[in-house]
Amino acid sequence: MKKTFFALLGALAVSFVTPALAVEVGKPAPAFAVKDIDGNEQSLEKYKGKLVVLEWTNPGCPFVVKHYGSSNMQTLQSYAKEKGAVWLSVNSGAEGKQGYMTSEQARAQIAKDKAVPTAYILDAQGTLGQLYGAKTTPHMYVIDASGMLAYAGAIDDKASTDIADIAGAKNHVKIAIDELLAGKAVTTAQTTAYGCNVKYKD
Repeated sequence: MKKTFFALLGALAVSFVTPALAVEVGKPAPAFAVKDIDGNEQSLEKYKGKLVVLEWTNPGCPFVVKHYGSSNMQTLQSYAKEKGAVWLSVNSGAEGKQGYMTSEQARAQIAKDKAVPTAYILDAQGTLGQLYGAKTTPHMYVIDASGMLAYAGAIDDKASTDIADIAGAKNHVKIAIDELLAGKAVTTAQTTAYGCNVKYKD
């Protein structure tokens, strides 16, 4: 019953989109400077020379629940950081909408999920999300050490809310990280993002 409920909820919430024209793979990633939930500034300039992963998230989205409930996202976060990459989780849920959180709620969610991002950014005004054209949760971006957008799209190739699909999925983000660290071009640089619509401010 629970699985059926989430499958139905996912069907209602899912959105399939290609990365918006706000950003273009192979071009410089849009610069930004924002505060994270601890009041620290997070910017591309700060991490110049490092890979940066941007993850749009919403703890109430069944697609996000799939990846966090299975520890798939946390494992990927740990892997990226072990490889020297920076991981920035972004929540663009607007106040009054599903997914919105205060800094305190975000810290509690991180602790509950045992998530390990480098930093967590609340983007209730939607400024950062609109800058990157983020449409879904999750929506993933990988920026290379030179500041170029190297990957944009889905976390993997299994657009479902079923945890069982993770084992056989092709993880686009992990592959992109590995290829970039090996000095190679990203083989699959752009995919169709899937998940719940980002709940932007009206």
